[in-house]
Amino acid sequence: MDIQGLNVDLHCHSTVSDGWLSPEEVVGRAHRNGADLLALTDHDELGGLAAAGATAAALGLGFVPGVEISVSFAGETIHIVGLGIDPANAALRGGLQQVRSGRDARARVMAEELARVGIRGALEGARRFARNPNLVGRAHFARHMVAIGLMPDVKTVFDHYLVRGKPGFVEHEWAVLEDAVGWIRAAGGVAVVAHPARYRLSSANMQRLFERFVAAGGEAVEVVSGAHNDDETRRFAHTARVHGLLASRASDFHGDTESPVDVGRCPPLPPDLVPVWSRLIPS
Repeated sequence: MDIQGLNVDLHCHSTVSDGWLSPEEVVGRAHRNGADLLALTDHDELGGLAAAGATAAALGLGFVPGVEISVSFAGETIHIVGLGIDPANAALRGGLQQVRSGRDARARVMAEELARVGIRGALEGARRFARNPNLVGRAHFARHMVAIGLMPDVKTVFDHYLVRGKPGFVEHEWAVLEDAVGWIRAAGGVAVVAHPARYRLSSANMQRLFERFVAAGGEAVEVVSGAHNDDETRRFAHTARVHGLLASRASDFHGDTESPVDVGRCPPLPPDLVPVWSRLIPS
């Protein structure tokens, strides 16, 4: 088997977190786009994996159970993807429940802060876009604000209201990096730093992130990501080489109106890197 040549997408979202499509629809779209191997990685949630896995099996599409865990690090929210996890693992399930427990309170405070600047009813509006009532997040608020005509698109909403220093941003303590990696490893999975170019970290803090990640047992980094341009792909290919990390390839697909890369349509990895899916496909 030509591992390097497979069409692989190891990071995407469904309506179980903040995607636009159901788990079954995401899998079907990836299959139509020619994917050979797909991971569903909803935020802090495992609820879509059974349906996605069953659909993938029916279509003959390789499937990897995954999750994306929210982590607080150096004042930023960092995302750690777990690939090849056992969704029934008690340590992982317990850890994710801890992470999810603060989301509702955070959403309420976000709505209160937005109301202070004249945007009323934001929580009710956000909930209309959230199929999972336990996972109302910034993307749902952004979609509501687009729907009412406040801003033209989700990115503009984030830039004006939902990032640090803006009226709707609410500080929240997510998981500790080492805990998140530990839950993934306890569940038999491979931990991956997701879309590292998105993080507003200094060079020193980025270095510390990878040092702590590797020390905790993290094994991979998303080199190719829907959030990365060509220069950023080259930068994190270098990071993979320096730290001896496996390389992942991912669209981070949420929906066709919000994601620059469609599910199953990722560019290839640089050829000298070892793909993380070499650990996920039985030899």
